[in-house]
Amino acid sequence: MSGHPSAARRTVLKGAALAGAAGLGAAACSTESKLGHAQVPTPTAPVDLGAADAVPVGGARLYSEQRLVVSCPAKGQYKAFSAQCTHAGCVLDKVEGNEGNCPCHGSRFDVTSGEALKGPATVPLPEVPITVRDGKLVAGPGA
Repeated sequence: MSGHPSAARRTVLKGAALAGAAGLGAAACSTESKLGHAQVPTPTAPVDLGAADAVPVGGARLYSEQRLVVSCPAKGQYKAFSAQCTHAGCVLDKVEGNEGNCPCHGSRFDVTSGEALKGPATVPLPEVPITVRDGKLVAGPGA
């Protein structure tokens, strides 16, 4: 024997590896994640989001790059939540009215409370501390 696996053996090994990976993927989809794909779905340090007046009173704004969504229920009052879906970890892609949409599986969230409105997600978005400093929104620990 030459020390190299035969073509038939390689095919069997590749097939077994692919089947195992598919099984793991199916198992991952069948259990709901509270964190999604990121280990930490909320900022671990303060994040400057820019001008506070960019979030309309009575509305909300999505900050995709920072994985945050911020609402402004009344002038000078802000609430922030992770914009990472609690089902599979995708980042929300848009906010319509006060509902955030997950593009992966169709979950919808109330961006003023974080509540899951439509599944498959059932866990609310984690709230993130937010404050206004010198007219700018700062979210995350120490905010």
